[in-house]
Amino acid sequence: MTDSHFHIDRRALSRADMDAASVTAARGFYTDPFFEFLSPKSRQRNNALSLFFRTAMIHLGPQGQILTVRDDRDRIVGVSAWLPPGGYPQPIPTQLAQIPGTFRTLARRPRALVDGNTYLQAIAKAHPKEPHWYLYLLVADPETQRRGVGAMIMQEILPTVDEQGVGSYLETQKLDNIAYYRRFGYEHRDTLTPVTGGPPLYTMWRPAK
Repeated sequence: MTDSHFHIDRRALSRADMDAASVTAARGFYTDPFFEFLSPKSRQRNNALSLFFRTAMIHLGPQGQILTVRDDRDRIVGVSAWLPPGGYPQPIPTQLAQIPGTFRTLARRPRALVDGNTYLQAIAKAHPKEPHWYLYLLVADPETQRRGVGAMIMQEILPTVDEQGVGSYLETQKLDNIAYYRRFGYEHRDTLTPVTGGPPLYTMWRPAK
């Protein structure tokens, strides 16, 4: 059930909005097994996640689309980032622009740089080649989870995906999320385990309608 105090916002994000969206994403992914693996120390992880998501959203690429969900006080309670057909892989200049922020995120734990790069290579190899919308990020603030924030975003974007007659693709780090995304027509495609002892990544595909 969607909370009536929430609404979709397609406005371009200001610098302050980007900071707020990054904090929301960091809060949502704080207990994520993938990020706990890369950054086990809680204080470092909290700071690193905000920087990581800010870098990812600022350098999403020229075709990237960021949608937020806001409450009745205009606070960002949910964030999504999408790449439309042709948006992945991101242009080389965009990928290069991401490097400094990503390096700063993981520099305090060099092993994380190695493991993170191994995951990225596996993700790139598994990524579908056919035209599709890529769900790059979907997150709700923990205080607003299970109140329809994610569903609002999916219901906003998926009609456009269907109108274009293409598929949609995502990765998720949580097994429980597979059932959640199935509600929107996605199906589990593959399980990636690129790092020994590291958490798996689950890929999902939603066929063209």
